[in-house]
Amino acid sequence: MLSRLSKWNTLRNQLLAVYLFVMVIVLLIVGVLTLNQVSTLIQNNAKQQIQQVALESSGRFESLYEQINMNSKLVITNNDVQNLLTMANEGKQVSFGEMQRLMRIVNTIQANTDGIFSFEIYTKKENRIIPLEDASLRTRINNKWIELADEAKGELVWIGKDPKDSNYFLAIRRMNLMQRSYSNGGYLLIRIYQDYFEFPEKESPNHTNQFSILLDKQLQPIITDFDGNVQSILNKNKSIVHFADKDWLVTKQSSTITGWTVVILSPVSALTKGITVIRTGIVVSGVIGFVIFFVCSLFLSTVITKPIVNLTETMQRASKGSLTMNPEIFSTKEIKELNSTYNKLVKETNHLIKMVYEKELIRSRSELKALQAQINPHFLFNTLDALYWSLMEKNEEELSELVLAMSDLFRYTITKHTDDEWVFIKDEIKHIEDYLEIMKMRFGDRLNWQVSLPKEWENVKIPKLLIQPLVENAVLHGAGNKIGECTISVSIQLAQDPKYLQVIVEDDGSGIDQDKLKSIIDSMEKGGLISDNGEGMAISNVNKRLQLFYQEKWRKGLTIKSKLHKGTYISFEIPIDRGESGCMKKQF
Repeated sequence: MLSRLSKWNTLRNQLLAVYLFVMVIVLLIVGVLTLNQVSTLIQNNAKQQIQQVALESSGRFESLYEQINMNSKLVITNNDVQNLLTMANEGKQVSFGEMQRLMRIVNTIQANTDGIFSFEIYTKKENRIIPLEDASLRTRINNKWIELADEAKGELVWIGKDPKDSNYFLAIRRMNLMQRSYSNGGYLLIRIYQDYFEFPEKESPNHTNQFSILLDKQLQPIITDFDGNVQSILNKNKSIVHFADKDWLVTKQSSTITGWTVVILSPVSALTKGITVIRTGIVVSGVIGFVIFFVCSLFLSTVITKPIVNLTETMQRASKGSLTMNPEIFSTKEIKELNSTYNKLVKETNHLIKMVYEKELIRSRSELKALQAQINPHFLFNTLDALYWSLMEKNEEELSELVLAMSDLFRYTITKHTDDEWVFIKDEIKHIEDYLEIMKMRFGDRLNWQVSLPKEWENVKIPKLLIQPLVENAVLHGAGNKIGECTISVSIQLAQDPKYLQVIVEDDGSGIDQDKLKSIIDSMEKGGLISDNGEGMAISNVNKRLQLFYQEKWRKGLTIKSKLHKGTYISFEIPIDRGESGCMKKQF
């Protein structure tokens, strides 16, 4: 057994074994680190994408909720509704004609509101006024919802499914009498189409196995495509739950506006779907790398040891009495020196006489042993390129959004102008939102904004930086001079003339006193500057640019309304057909 092992105990085999051992260790370390890093990266990216989907869905439901909230406010603040409720609560007789006229007003508001099926108005005593049928509020909903509406003092209270028809949702709000110190004047019951709140269709194949759930404040499902027990999943309060023989990632996004929660269940196996392919690739690459390294190591070890083997054989022959010189070899410096030394030794030994032959032979053998002892294996390692995986920094979401917004703002502002300096409205709105995101770092929660741009007008072209100066003016002079929150609203809508769009920039800031407002309007009409401190410069600039760009199509100047401590309203109209003709034809 030992003789067999000694047969393989050669320098070549030792070098080969060491090379292969080192290669296997390196491949294992690199493979494990790579697989772990890629696996973590894939899972984190998938989780972020799902969280973003949940955030977008929550934002969409907030928007839909706010639409219902705003349109129901139009009903409860309507003068005719207020007067009729006041009469009803004072015990005065309300004529049938007045009720019919009120019915038409409510129906008009309802017709212009997406998602609302009907409005029902009840008096403080819970008797129904609209629709024109005798009914009591307590027969429609549970008494606890009436109590919650009273506690909310006019805010919208979400009830849930209509007990009489599950195809509709119900919401209620108390109607306060504005002329009676906001005392209770009655209740507004709102019926909403069930399909108004829907998740977007799962068009991507990767999301076909996901479940989407929308929960109200009481964590009761509003809409869901999950047929299991939602409460059992929520009670576990874990990010990963197990059911249906699978592990599922639970992603939640709650809304501070509605109090609702969006829950998305995603199979963990789908998140790690690509890891198997990567693992197989790493294994195949490792095997191929091992084979290549084995061949290279075999060649290298052979190249290194072959001259030594040849020299050893020559020495063995010399030990038997055939003292011959070894041929010149091409190898490393150390091996060449060893071979040269041996050849010199042989040459000198053959030159000696028999008397000193034995002595010289012993000396040469001693020198040879000394030289052999000095020969150590040299392991030549080339520096390996360290596999650098870009690890994501800590998720500073607000800062990253600010940097992204600032980058987009600079790119939009300083990029080379097009030939006619016209951009799409959607690009201008995006620039405005980037600007507001940056200004929010200065004003914090004091600064709020709303942007309304119907999709059909996104590709209308306007002069670059036309709306933004007005928004900047509203931020600096509206929010900047007001203590407390300030909301800036930007809306694009069709004007009375269907060939024109109306652009409105409005804020509830400090406002402008009437003398200064008159000075601004007079100076704007004369085409001069507004004031020394810069107030009104943006208004004058926008008005001049509108005149220059639209010329004969420019019908009237800016409309400015403002009240001190109430806010400022600025609007203007622009022709639609100034944009690209192709886009306009598609819109019409």
